[in-house]
Amino acid sequence: MPSHLEHIKSASRFLRGGIAEGLADPLTGAISDDDTKLLKFHGSYQQDDRDIRDERRRQKLEPAYAFMLRARLPGGVMTPAQWLAFDALASDYASSGLRITTRQTFQWHGIIKRNLKASIAAIDAAMASTIAACGDVNRNVVCNTNPVESAAHELAYAWAVRLSEHLKPKTRAYHELWLDGEKLVGEPEHEPLYGPTYLPRKFKIGLAIPPLNDVDVFAQDLGLVAIVRGGELTGFNVAIGGGMGASHGDPTTYPRLADVIGFVPPERLLALAEAVISVQRDWGDRDERKHARLKYTLDRRGLDAFKAEVERRLGATFEPAREFRFEHNGDRYGWIQGHAGRWHLTLQVESGRLLDRPGQTWLSGMRELAGVHTGDIRLTCNQNLIIANVEAGDRGLIDAIVARHGLDGYRKHSAIRQHAIACVALPTCGLAMAESERYLPQLLPKLEAVLDRHGLIDTPILLRLSGCPNGCSRPYLGEVALVGRGPGRYDLRLGADLRGQRLNQVYRENVDEAAILEALDPLFARYAAERDAGEGFGDFLLRQAILAPPPSRRITATVLT
Repeated sequence: MPSHLEHIKSASRFLRGGIAEGLADPLTGAISDDDTKLLKFHGSYQQDDRDIRDERRRQKLEPAYAFMLRARLPGGVMTPAQWLAFDALASDYASSGLRITTRQTFQWHGIIKRNLKASIAAIDAAMASTIAACGDVNRNVVCNTNPVESAAHELAYAWAVRLSEHLKPKTRAYHELWLDGEKLVGEPEHEPLYGPTYLPRKFKIGLAIPPLNDVDVFAQDLGLVAIVRGGELTGFNVAIGGGMGASHGDPTTYPRLADVIGFVPPERLLALAEAVISVQRDWGDRDERKHARLKYTLDRRGLDAFKAEVERRLGATFEPAREFRFEHNGDRYGWIQGHAGRWHLTLQVESGRLLDRPGQTWLSGMRELAGVHTGDIRLTCNQNLIIANVEAGDRGLIDAIVARHGLDGYRKHSAIRQHAIACVALPTCGLAMAESERYLPQLLPKLEAVLDRHGLIDTPILLRLSGCPNGCSRPYLGEVALVGRGPGRYDLRLGADLRGQRLNQVYRENVDEAAILEALDPLFARYAAERDAGEGFGDFLLRQAILAPPPSRRITATVLT
Protein backbone atom coordinates (compact mmCIF):
# COMPACT_ATOMS: atom_id res chain seq x y z
CA MET A 1 0.00 0.00 0.00
CA PRO A 2 1.49 3.42 -0.93
CA SER A 3 2.73 5.45 2.01
CA HIS A 4 0.78 8.42 3.36
CA LEU A 5 3.16 10.83 1.63
CA GLU A 6 2.31 9.28 -1.73
CA HIS A 7 -1.33 10.16 -1.12
CA ILE A 8 -0.33 13.69 -0.11
CA LYS A 9 1.62 14.19 -3.31
CA SER A 10 -1.14 12.70 -5.45
CA ALA A 11 -3.77 15.03 -3.98
CA SER A 12 -1.53 18.11 -3.94
CA ARG A 13 -2.48 19.52 -7.34
CA PHE A 14 1.18 19.48 -8.36
CA LEU A 15 2.62 20.65 -5.03
CA ARG A 16 0.03 23.29 -4.13
CA GLY A 17 -1.86 21.52 -1.35
CA GLY A 18 -3.04 23.94 1.31
CA ILE A 19 0.25 25.85 1.57
CA ALA A 20 -1.29 29.20 0.63
CA GLU A 21 -3.97 28.86 3.29
CA GLY A 22 -1.44 27.76 5.90
CA LEU A 23 0.78 30.74 5.22
CA ALA A 24 -2.19 33.07 5.65
CA ASP A 25 -3.27 31.63 9.01
CA PRO A 26 -2.27 34.22 11.66
CA LEU A 27 -3.09 32.00 14.65
CA THR A 28 -0.03 29.78 14.39
CA GLY A 29 3.58 30.03 13.29
CA ALA A 30 3.27 26.64 11.58
CA ILE A 31 1.52 25.10 8.62
CA SER A 32 -0.21 21.70 8.59
CA ASP A 33 1.75 18.45 8.77
CA ASP A 34 0.70 17.45 5.26
CA ASP A 35 1.71 20.80 3.82
CA THR A 36 5.12 20.69 5.50
CA LYS A 37 5.81 17.64 3.33
CA LEU A 38 4.91 19.58 0.20
CA LEU A 39 6.83 22.64 1.36
CA LYS A 40 10.07 20.68 0.97
CA PHE A 41 9.58 20.60 -2.79
CA HIS A 42 9.64 24.39 -2.67
CA GLY A 43 12.98 24.38 -0.85
CA SER A 44 11.92 24.80 2.77
CA TYR A 45 11.63 22.76 5.98
CA GLN A 46 9.47 23.71 8.93
CA GLN A 47 11.52 23.46 12.14
CA ASP A 48 11.43 24.66 15.72
CA ASP A 49 14.06 25.59 18.30
CA ARG A 50 14.51 22.40 20.29
CA ASP A 51 16.56 24.19 22.96
CA ILE A 52 13.42 25.93 24.20
CA ARG A 53 10.79 23.37 23.22
CA ASP A 54 10.24 22.06 26.77
CA GLU A 55 10.08 25.54 28.29
CA ARG A 56 7.48 26.65 25.76
CA ARG A 57 5.48 23.52 26.45
CA ARG A 58 5.50 24.34 30.17
CA GLN A 59 4.26 27.83 29.31
CA LYS A 60 1.51 26.27 27.19
CA LEU A 61 2.93 27.87 24.05
CA GLU A 62 3.33 26.20 20.71
CA PRO A 63 6.92 25.39 19.66
CA ALA A 64 9.03 28.29 18.37
CA TYR A 65 8.35 27.48 14.74
CA ALA A 66 10.54 28.84 11.97
CA PHE A 67 11.56 27.73 8.53
CA MET A 68 14.83 26.68 6.96
CA LEU A 69 15.18 27.81 3.37
CA ARG A 70 17.61 26.31 0.87
CA ALA A 71 18.69 27.68 -2.50
CA ARG A 72 19.14 25.79 -5.75
CA LEU A 73 22.64 26.77 -6.94
CA PRO A 74 24.01 24.21 -9.43
CA GLY A 75 27.73 23.77 -8.85
CA GLY A 76 27.61 26.34 -6.04
CA VAL A 77 28.60 29.22 -8.34
CA MET A 78 27.33 32.77 -7.83
CA THR A 79 28.22 36.34 -8.65
CA PRO A 80 29.30 38.83 -5.96
CA ALA A 81 25.95 40.59 -6.44
CA GLN A 82 24.13 37.36 -5.64
CA TRP A 83 26.30 36.88 -2.56
CA LEU A 84 25.33 40.33 -1.32
CA ALA A 85 21.65 39.56 -1.92
CA PHE A 86 21.92 36.30 0.02
CA ASP A 87 23.78 38.11 2.81
CA ALA A 88 21.00 40.70 3.01
CA LEU A 89 18.44 37.91 3.28
CA ALA A 90 20.39 36.44 6.20
CA SER A 91 20.43 39.84 7.92
CA ASP A 92 16.82 40.76 7.21
CA TYR A 93 14.98 37.49 7.80
CA ALA A 94 17.20 34.67 9.13
CA SER A 95 18.55 34.05 12.62
CA SER A 96 22.01 32.51 12.24
CA GLY A 97 23.87 33.88 9.26
CA LEU A 98 24.65 32.09 6.04
CA ARG A 99 25.34 28.36 6.15
CA ILE A 100 27.10 26.49 3.36
CA THR A 101 25.67 22.98 2.95
CA THR A 102 27.39 19.81 1.80
CA ARG A 103 25.53 20.18 -1.51
CA GLN A 104 27.16 23.44 -2.57
CA THR A 105 24.37 25.78 -1.64
CA PHE A 106 23.13 28.00 1.18
CA GLN A 107 20.67 27.39 3.97
CA TRP A 108 19.01 30.14 5.96
CA HIS A 109 17.61 29.19 9.36
CA GLY A 110 15.07 30.86 11.61
CA ILE A 111 12.82 32.49 9.00
CA ILE A 112 9.39 33.01 10.55
CA LYS A 113 6.28 32.19 8.56
CA ARG A 114 5.24 35.71 7.65
CA ASN A 115 8.68 36.33 6.10
CA LEU A 116 8.94 33.12 4.10
CA LYS A 117 7.34 34.45 0.92
CA ALA A 118 9.44 37.63 0.98
CA SER A 119 12.58 35.53 1.47
CA ILE A 120 11.87 33.33 -1.54
CA ALA A 121 11.01 36.40 -3.60
CA ALA A 122 14.37 37.94 -2.63
CA ILE A 123 16.20 34.82 -3.83
CA ASP A 124 14.27 34.97 -7.09
CA ALA A 125 15.16 38.63 -7.51
CA ALA A 126 18.82 37.59 -7.20
CA MET A 127 18.31 35.30 -10.22
CA ALA A 128 18.30 32.11 -8.16
CA SER A 129 15.61 29.77 -6.88
CA THR A 130 14.64 27.39 -4.10
CA ILE A 131 12.51 25.02 -6.22
CA ALA A 132 13.45 21.36 -5.71
CA ALA A 133 16.25 22.15 -3.26
CA CYS A 134 14.46 19.59 -1.07
CA GLY A 135 11.72 17.02 -1.68
CA ASP A 136 11.24 13.85 -3.75
CA VAL A 137 12.89 15.25 -6.86
CA ASN A 138 16.36 15.78 -8.24
CA ARG A 139 18.10 18.07 -5.73
CA ASN A 140 20.88 20.62 -6.27
CA VAL A 141 23.35 19.26 -8.84
CA VAL A 142 26.84 19.37 -7.36
CA CYS A 143 29.96 19.73 -9.45
CA ASN A 144 33.72 19.71 -9.01
CA THR A 145 34.62 23.26 -7.99
CA ASN A 146 38.23 23.03 -9.12
CA PRO A 147 38.71 25.88 -11.63
CA VAL A 148 42.33 24.97 -12.22
CA GLU A 149 43.07 22.27 -14.71
CA SER A 150 41.58 23.15 -18.10
CA ALA A 151 38.68 24.60 -20.06
CA ALA A 152 37.12 21.14 -19.75
CA HIS A 153 36.30 22.00 -16.13
CA GLU A 154 34.23 24.97 -17.29
CA LEU A 155 32.40 22.73 -19.74
CA ALA A 156 31.69 20.18 -17.03
CA TYR A 157 30.16 22.92 -14.88
CA ALA A 158 28.02 23.99 -17.83
CA TRP A 159 26.68 20.43 -18.03
CA ALA A 160 25.84 20.54 -14.33
CA VAL A 161 23.80 23.69 -14.91
CA ARG A 162 22.03 22.10 -17.88
CA LEU A 163 21.18 19.02 -15.83
CA SER A 164 19.82 21.17 -13.03
CA GLU A 165 17.60 23.18 -15.34
CA HIS A 166 16.46 20.19 -17.38
CA LEU A 167 15.41 18.17 -14.33
CA LYS A 168 13.52 20.90 -12.44
CA PRO A 169 9.84 20.26 -11.74
CA LYS A 170 7.64 22.02 -14.28
CA THR A 171 4.71 22.83 -11.97
CA ARG A 172 3.52 26.42 -11.88
CA ALA A 173 2.79 26.08 -8.17
CA TYR A 174 6.13 27.64 -7.19
CA HIS A 175 5.44 30.84 -9.14
CA GLU A 176 1.85 31.01 -7.95
CA LEU A 177 2.67 30.59 -4.26
CA TRP A 178 5.81 32.66 -3.91
CA LEU A 179 6.11 35.01 -6.88
CA ASP A 180 2.46 36.00 -7.44
CA GLY A 181 2.43 34.21 -10.78
CA GLU A 182 -0.78 33.94 -12.75
CA LYS A 183 -2.84 30.94 -11.73
CA LEU A 184 -3.73 28.44 -14.40
CA VAL A 185 -7.50 28.11 -14.78
CA GLY A 186 -8.95 25.40 -16.95
CA GLU A 187 -5.56 24.44 -18.41
CA PRO A 188 -4.27 20.94 -17.77
CA GLU A 189 -0.95 20.71 -15.97
CA HIS A 190 1.46 17.81 -15.94
CA GLU A 191 4.99 16.84 -15.02
CA PRO A 192 6.50 15.22 -18.12
CA LEU A 193 9.28 13.46 -16.21
CA TYR A 194 8.11 13.18 -12.61
CA GLY A 195 4.39 12.63 -12.96
CA PRO A 196 1.82 13.68 -10.32
CA THR A 197 3.53 11.83 -7.45
CA TYR A 198 7.11 12.78 -8.35
CA LEU A 199 9.84 10.37 -7.16
CA PRO A 200 9.65 7.83 -4.33
CA ARG A 201 12.42 9.73 -2.47
CA LYS A 202 15.06 12.40 -3.05
CA PHE A 203 17.51 12.02 -5.92
CA LYS A 204 21.04 13.44 -5.97
CA ILE A 205 23.41 14.01 -8.87
CA GLY A 206 27.11 14.83 -8.57
CA LEU A 207 29.78 15.45 -11.18
CA ALA A 208 33.48 14.97 -10.38
CA ILE A 209 36.61 15.53 -12.45
CA PRO A 210 39.57 13.28 -11.59
CA PRO A 211 41.94 13.45 -9.84
CA LEU A 212 39.70 15.35 -7.34
CA ASN A 213 36.64 13.73 -5.83
CA ASP A 214 35.59 16.75 -3.79
CA VAL A 215 31.88 16.04 -4.40
CA ASP A 216 32.07 12.43 -3.11
CA VAL A 217 30.72 11.26 -6.44
CA PHE A 218 30.03 7.70 -5.26
CA ALA A 219 27.67 8.98 -2.57
CA GLN A 220 25.26 10.19 -5.28
CA ASP A 221 22.21 8.46 -6.75
CA LEU A 222 23.70 9.36 -10.12
CA GLY A 223 27.44 10.00 -10.08
CA LEU A 224 29.19 11.30 -13.18
CA VAL A 225 32.96 10.99 -13.48
CA ALA A 226 34.15 13.37 -16.19
CA ILE A 227 36.72 11.84 -18.51
CA VAL A 228 39.16 14.40 -19.86
CA ARG A 229 41.64 13.37 -22.54
CA GLY A 230 44.05 15.81 -24.14
CA GLY A 231 42.26 18.70 -22.48
CA GLU A 232 38.92 17.69 -24.01
CA LEU A 233 35.84 16.49 -22.14
CA THR A 234 35.10 13.21 -23.92
CA GLY A 235 32.19 12.11 -21.75
CA PHE A 236 31.26 10.66 -18.38
CA ASN A 237 31.57 7.38 -16.55
CA VAL A 238 28.16 6.69 -15.05
CA ALA A 239 27.78 5.45 -11.46
CA ILE A 240 24.38 4.72 -9.91
CA GLY A 241 23.02 3.82 -6.49
CA GLY A 242 24.98 5.84 -3.96
CA GLY A 243 23.34 7.10 -0.80
CA MET A 244 24.34 7.89 2.77
CA GLY A 245 21.12 7.55 4.79
CA ALA A 246 20.47 4.75 7.30
CA SER A 247 18.48 4.11 10.49
CA HIS A 248 19.91 2.91 13.78
CA GLY A 249 18.84 -0.63 14.62
CA ASP A 250 17.44 -1.37 11.15
CA PRO A 251 19.83 -3.54 9.11
CA THR A 252 17.60 -3.19 6.06
CA THR A 253 18.84 0.41 5.79
CA TYR A 254 22.47 1.18 5.07
CA PRO A 255 24.88 3.53 3.31
CA ARG A 256 25.92 2.43 -0.16
CA LEU A 257 28.47 3.52 -2.73
CA ALA A 258 27.47 3.86 -6.36
CA ASP A 259 28.44 1.26 -8.96
CA VAL A 260 30.07 2.28 -12.24
CA ILE A 261 27.99 0.85 -15.10
CA GLY A 262 29.54 2.40 -18.21
CA PHE A 263 30.38 5.53 -20.19
CA VAL A 264 28.28 8.00 -22.17
CA PRO A 265 29.34 10.87 -24.45
CA PRO A 266 28.22 14.37 -23.42
CA GLU A 267 25.43 14.57 -25.99
CA ARG A 268 23.60 11.70 -24.25
CA LEU A 269 23.92 13.08 -20.72
CA LEU A 270 20.47 14.69 -20.40
CA ALA A 271 18.73 11.66 -21.89
CA LEU A 272 20.72 9.37 -19.58
CA ALA A 273 19.66 11.33 -16.50
CA GLU A 274 16.03 11.19 -17.62
CA ALA A 275 16.27 7.44 -18.18
CA VAL A 276 17.79 6.71 -14.75
CA ILE A 277 15.27 8.95 -13.01
CA SER A 278 12.30 7.49 -14.88
CA VAL A 279 13.26 3.91 -14.01
CA GLN A 280 13.62 4.88 -10.36
CA ARG A 281 10.27 6.70 -10.61
CA ASP A 282 8.60 3.50 -11.83
CA TRP A 283 10.56 0.87 -9.90
CA GLY A 284 11.23 2.62 -6.58
CA ASP A 285 9.45 1.55 -3.40
CA ARG A 286 6.47 3.82 -2.74
CA ASP A 287 5.16 1.75 0.17
CA GLU A 288 8.09 2.03 2.61
CA ARG A 289 9.95 5.34 2.45
CA LYS A 290 12.94 3.91 4.33
CA HIS A 291 13.54 1.69 1.29
CA ALA A 292 12.63 4.18 -1.41
CA ARG A 293 16.07 5.47 -2.47
CA LEU A 294 17.64 4.23 -5.69
CA LYS A 295 20.23 2.17 -3.78
CA TYR A 296 17.48 -0.08 -2.42
CA THR A 297 15.84 -0.37 -5.84
CA LEU A 298 19.13 -1.65 -7.24
CA ASP A 299 19.63 -4.17 -4.46
CA ARG A 300 16.03 -5.34 -4.74
CA ARG A 301 15.73 -5.54 -8.54
CA GLY A 302 19.38 -6.17 -9.42
CA LEU A 303 21.99 -3.82 -10.84
CA ASP A 304 22.13 -5.59 -14.21
CA ALA A 305 18.35 -5.51 -14.63
CA PHE A 306 18.25 -1.80 -13.77
CA LYS A 307 21.08 -1.05 -16.21
CA ALA A 308 19.32 -2.99 -18.97
CA GLU A 309 16.11 -1.01 -18.43
CA VAL A 310 18.01 2.29 -18.51
CA GLU A 311 19.61 1.24 -21.81
CA ARG A 312 16.19 0.30 -23.21
CA ARG A 313 14.72 3.69 -22.35
CA LEU A 314 17.85 5.47 -23.49
CA GLY A 315 17.77 3.64 -26.82
CA ALA A 316 21.50 2.96 -26.60
CA THR A 317 23.91 0.72 -24.76
CA PHE A 318 26.63 2.00 -22.46
CA GLU A 319 30.17 2.08 -23.73
CA PRO A 320 32.80 0.46 -21.49
CA ALA A 321 33.81 2.68 -18.59
CA ARG A 322 37.03 4.63 -19.10
CA GLU A 323 39.94 4.40 -16.69
CA PHE A 324 40.25 7.15 -14.09
CA ARG A 325 42.03 7.87 -10.84
CA PHE A 326 41.00 9.89 -7.80
CA GLU A 327 43.67 11.16 -5.44
CA HIS A 328 41.65 12.81 -2.66
CA ASN A 329 38.25 14.27 -1.83
CA GLY A 330 39.15 17.32 0.24
CA ASP A 331 39.55 20.96 -0.76
CA ARG A 332 42.88 22.60 -1.57
CA TYR A 333 43.31 25.76 0.48
CA GLY A 334 45.06 28.96 -0.46
CA TRP A 335 45.83 30.49 -3.83
CA ILE A 336 45.96 28.41 -7.02
CA GLN A 337 46.38 29.80 -10.52
CA GLY A 338 43.90 28.67 -13.11
CA HIS A 339 44.33 27.77 -16.75
CA ALA A 340 43.19 31.21 -17.97
CA GLY A 341 45.72 33.08 -15.83
CA ARG A 342 43.24 34.03 -13.12
CA TRP A 343 43.71 33.13 -9.46
CA HIS A 344 41.44 31.24 -7.06
CA LEU A 345 41.53 31.42 -3.26
CA THR A 346 39.95 28.60 -1.22
CA LEU A 347 38.94 29.58 2.33
CA GLN A 348 37.94 27.28 5.16
CA VAL A 349 34.57 27.87 6.80
CA GLU A 350 34.14 25.61 9.84
CA SER A 351 30.85 23.71 9.51
CA GLY A 352 29.98 26.11 6.67
CA ARG A 353 28.61 28.71 9.12
CA LEU A 354 29.28 32.35 8.23
CA LEU A 355 28.63 34.56 11.24
CA ASP A 356 30.31 37.51 12.92
CA ARG A 357 32.01 36.46 16.15
CA PRO A 358 34.83 38.04 18.14
CA GLY A 359 37.99 37.79 16.04
CA GLN A 360 36.10 36.11 13.19
CA THR A 361 33.89 38.59 11.36
CA TRP A 362 33.35 36.22 8.48
CA LEU A 363 29.96 37.50 7.36
CA SER A 364 31.12 41.12 7.34
CA GLY A 365 34.38 40.12 5.69
CA MET A 366 32.66 38.35 2.82
CA ARG A 367 30.31 41.33 2.46
CA GLU A 368 33.30 43.62 2.07
CA LEU A 369 35.01 41.20 -0.28
CA ALA A 370 31.93 40.76 -2.47
CA GLY A 371 31.74 44.53 -2.79
CA VAL A 372 35.13 44.70 -4.55
CA HIS A 373 35.49 41.27 -6.17
CA THR A 374 35.08 41.15 -9.96
CA GLY A 375 35.10 37.37 -10.46
CA ASP A 376 32.73 34.83 -8.98
CA ILE A 377 32.30 32.96 -5.68
CA ARG A 378 31.98 29.21 -5.41
CA LEU A 379 30.79 26.96 -2.61
CA THR A 380 32.26 23.50 -2.08
CA CYS A 381 30.74 20.22 -0.96
CA ASN A 382 33.11 20.37 2.00
CA GLN A 383 31.36 23.52 3.31
CA ASN A 384 34.11 25.89 2.19
CA LEU A 385 34.21 28.68 -0.37
CA ILE A 386 36.39 29.81 -3.25
CA ILE A 387 37.02 33.41 -4.26
CA ALA A 388 37.39 32.57 -7.93
CA ASN A 389 38.66 34.28 -11.08
CA VAL A 390 40.72 36.94 -9.34
CA GLU A 391 42.98 39.18 -11.42
CA ALA A 392 46.63 38.91 -10.36
CA GLY A 393 46.69 42.58 -9.41
CA ASP A 394 43.75 42.15 -7.02
CA ARG A 395 45.30 39.41 -4.88
CA GLY A 396 46.78 41.85 -2.36
CA LEU A 397 43.43 43.54 -1.79
CA ILE A 398 41.70 40.18 -1.33
CA ASP A 399 44.39 38.97 1.08
CA ALA A 400 44.08 42.11 3.19
CA ILE A 401 40.31 41.72 3.55
CA VAL A 402 40.65 38.02 4.35
CA ALA A 403 43.25 38.64 7.06
CA ARG A 404 41.40 41.59 8.59
CA HIS A 405 38.28 39.51 9.16
CA GLY A 406 39.93 36.28 10.33
CA LEU A 407 39.10 34.31 7.20
CA ASP A 408 42.68 33.05 6.86
CA GLY A 409 42.44 30.31 9.48
CA TYR A 410 43.38 27.68 6.92
CA ARG A 411 46.98 28.94 7.17
CA LYS A 412 47.36 27.77 10.78
CA HIS A 413 44.72 25.10 11.32
CA SER A 414 45.61 21.46 11.92
CA ALA A 415 45.14 19.00 9.09
CA ILE A 416 42.19 17.26 10.78
CA ARG A 417 40.48 20.63 11.33
CA GLN A 418 40.93 21.43 7.64
CA HIS A 419 39.25 18.13 6.73
CA ALA A 420 36.31 18.24 9.16
CA ILE A 421 32.64 18.36 8.16
CA ALA A 422 29.64 18.62 10.49
CA CYS A 423 25.90 18.73 9.87
CA VAL A 424 23.61 21.29 11.54
CA ALA A 425 21.92 18.90 14.01
CA LEU A 426 20.60 20.59 17.17
CA PRO A 427 18.80 22.83 17.85
CA THR A 428 16.96 23.11 14.55
CA CYS A 429 17.11 19.72 12.83
CA GLY A 430 14.15 17.59 13.79
CA LEU A 431 16.05 14.36 13.09
CA ALA A 432 19.07 15.12 15.28
CA MET A 433 19.77 12.72 18.15
CA ALA A 434 23.03 14.36 19.23
CA GLU A 435 25.02 17.54 18.68
CA SER A 436 27.18 17.96 15.60
CA GLU A 437 27.97 21.53 14.44
CA ARG A 438 27.91 22.83 18.03
CA TYR A 439 30.02 19.90 19.23
CA LEU A 440 32.77 20.16 16.61
CA PRO A 441 34.55 23.15 18.25
CA GLN A 442 34.65 21.24 21.55
CA LEU A 443 35.86 17.97 20.04
CA LEU A 444 38.55 19.26 17.71
CA PRO A 445 40.97 20.61 20.36
CA LYS A 446 40.84 17.27 22.18
CA LEU A 447 41.54 15.32 19.01
CA GLU A 448 44.30 17.77 18.09
CA ALA A 449 45.96 17.23 21.47
CA VAL A 450 46.04 13.46 20.91
CA LEU A 451 47.31 13.84 17.34
CA ASP A 452 49.96 16.34 18.36
CA ARG A 453 51.22 13.98 21.06
CA HIS A 454 51.80 11.36 18.36
CA GLY A 455 53.32 13.74 15.81
CA LEU A 456 50.26 13.67 13.54
CA ILE A 457 49.04 17.25 13.77
CA ASP A 458 49.89 17.92 10.09
CA THR A 459 48.66 14.56 8.79
CA PRO A 460 45.38 14.76 6.85
CA ILE A 461 42.63 12.69 8.48
CA LEU A 462 39.09 13.01 7.20
CA LEU A 463 36.68 13.73 10.10
CA ARG A 464 32.89 13.70 9.70
CA LEU A 465 30.27 14.43 12.37
CA SER A 466 26.57 13.71 12.07
CA GLY A 467 23.85 14.22 14.64
CA CYS A 468 21.88 11.25 13.30
CA PRO A 469 22.34 8.36 10.85
CA ASN A 470 20.65 10.23 8.00
CA GLY A 471 24.08 11.17 6.68
CA CYS A 472 23.89 14.80 5.52
CA SER A 473 27.58 15.28 6.33
CA ARG A 474 28.43 12.05 4.46
CA PRO A 475 29.78 10.50 7.69
CA TYR A 476 30.12 7.03 6.22
CA LEU A 477 32.95 8.34 4.04
CA GLY A 478 35.00 9.69 6.96
CA GLU A 479 38.24 8.06 8.04
CA VAL A 480 37.00 8.99 11.52
CA ALA A 481 33.28 9.62 11.90
CA LEU A 482 30.83 10.14 14.73
CA VAL A 483 27.16 9.34 14.10
CA GLY A 484 24.78 10.51 16.80
CA ARG A 485 22.91 8.00 18.96
CA GLY A 486 21.62 10.24 21.74
CA PRO A 487 22.73 13.22 23.83
CA GLY A 488 26.51 12.99 24.09
CA ARG A 489 26.68 9.50 22.55
CA TYR A 490 27.84 8.40 19.11
CA ASP A 491 28.82 5.45 16.99
CA LEU A 492 32.54 5.71 16.24
CA ARG A 493 33.14 4.67 12.65
CA LEU A 494 36.57 4.18 11.09
CA GLY A 495 38.25 3.09 7.90
CA ALA A 496 37.10 5.09 4.89
CA ASP A 497 39.77 6.37 2.52
CA LEU A 498 40.84 9.83 1.39
CA ARG A 499 39.51 9.29 -2.13
CA GLY A 500 35.85 8.71 -1.32
CA GLN A 501 35.90 5.15 -2.64
CA ARG A 502 35.39 3.10 0.54
CA LEU A 503 32.81 3.17 3.33
CA ASN A 504 33.88 3.11 6.96
CA GLN A 505 32.80 0.57 9.61
CA VAL A 506 31.43 0.73 13.13
CA TYR A 507 34.37 0.44 15.55
CA ARG A 508 32.64 1.38 18.81
CA GLU A 509 28.88 1.61 19.24
CA ASN A 510 26.95 4.12 21.34
CA VAL A 511 29.93 5.58 23.23
CA ASP A 512 30.64 8.93 24.87
CA GLU A 513 33.51 11.33 24.28
CA ALA A 514 35.83 9.72 26.83
CA ALA A 515 35.43 6.30 25.18
CA ILE A 516 35.95 7.82 21.73
CA LEU A 517 39.25 9.43 22.71
CA GLU A 518 40.32 6.30 24.58
CA ALA A 519 39.69 4.18 21.46
CA LEU A 520 41.47 6.55 19.08
CA ASP A 521 44.60 7.19 21.16
CA PRO A 522 46.27 3.78 20.67
CA LEU A 523 45.22 3.67 17.01
CA PHE A 524 46.83 7.04 16.34
CA ALA A 525 49.94 5.83 18.19
CA ARG A 526 50.22 2.75 15.99
CA TYR A 527 49.51 4.79 12.86
CA ALA A 528 52.31 7.22 13.71
CA ALA A 529 54.80 4.40 14.35
CA GLU A 530 53.87 1.83 11.69
CA ARG A 531 52.37 3.60 8.68
CA ASP A 532 53.88 3.42 5.23
CA ALA A 533 54.94 6.59 3.44
CA GLY A 534 51.87 8.49 2.25
CA GLU A 535 49.48 5.94 3.76
CA GLY A 536 46.16 7.30 4.96
CA PHE A 537 44.74 6.48 8.37
CA GLY A 538 41.84 4.47 6.98
CA ASP A 539 44.12 2.51 4.65
CA PHE A 540 46.44 1.76 7.57
CA LEU A 541 43.61 0.32 9.66
CA LEU A 542 42.72 -2.09 6.88
CA ARG A 543 46.30 -3.08 6.06
CA GLN A 544 46.97 -3.89 9.71
CA ALA A 545 43.72 -5.91 9.90
CA ILE A 546 42.44 -3.65 12.67
CA LEU A 547 39.32 -3.51 10.52
CA ALA A 548 37.93 -6.26 8.32
CA PRO A 549 38.29 -5.91 4.54
CA PRO A 550 35.18 -4.32 3.04
CA PRO A 551 33.17 -6.11 0.33
CA SER A 552 34.36 -5.25 -3.18
CA ARG A 553 32.20 -3.02 -5.38
CA ARG A 554 32.20 -2.23 -9.04
CA ILE A 555 33.69 1.21 -8.52
CA THR A 556 37.15 -0.36 -8.36
CA ALA A 557 36.95 -2.20 -11.67
CA THR A 558 37.97 0.78 -13.77
CA VAL A 559 40.03 2.79 -11.33
CA LEU A 560 43.69 3.33 -12.04
CA THR A 561 45.68 2.63 -8.87
